[in-house]
Amino acid sequence: MNASDLVLRILACALIGYFIGCINPAVAVGRLKGYDPNKSGSGNPGASNTVIMAGKGAGLAVALFDIFKAAAACCLAAYLFPELRVAMPVAGVACVLGHIYPVFLRFHGGKGLACLGGVILAYDPKTLLLMLSIAIVLGLACRYVCVVTTTMYLVWPVYYGLLTRFWLGAAILAIPFVPVLLRHLENFRRIRSGEELRLSFLWNKAGELKRIGRSEDES
Repeated sequence: MNASDLVLRILACALIGYFIGCINPAVAVGRLKGYDPNKSGSGNPGASNTVIMAGKGAGLAVALFDIFKAAAACCLAAYLFPELRVAMPVAGVACVLGHIYPVFLRFHGGKGLACLGGVILAYDPKTLLLMLSIAIVLGLACRYVCVVTTTMYLVWPVYYGLLTRFWLGAAILAIPFVPVLLRHLENFRRIRSGEELRLSFLWNKAGELKRIGRSEDES
């Protein structure tokens, strides 16, 4: 394979991942329910804001869609380019970036936690269970989803590199960390001011809204 063929194949993997990542189910749910996720709740078109605005069932559906779209992007790229070892990492990272910066939504998308789960699922379902366990423990300890998301975007590439010794792939998988961190800066500011919803919102919605001084109507 010459250099130009290699570049074209990598570009194809990136385009596959990016445009699949641009598909945003949270926006579709918002339209069905009569709200704009970019202007309601946390202002984020993702699963967590769907939970706030439309309930746990809708939020779970959005999260599953985002997981499986990322897994599909990775698997499709790997299937089309089996000779390209970076096909899956490139498509996975591009899917995450498409989710965060979707061209069809003026580059304002979700924050990428579910998509990360899909990338890990495409690599190995057992590894997804391990990473999910770490994320749950971390979430219960720190109580904030934004901390879980940013931390897992560091943990996963390191684990992948240690497991596979394919450090180029690990470096590619680490690319979304900076965009993910930037997308969560407002969440960290709200943590400092005491206005960020904690994970306990899932089972104590009224209490969490009261803690940050908001009513259920505002959510």
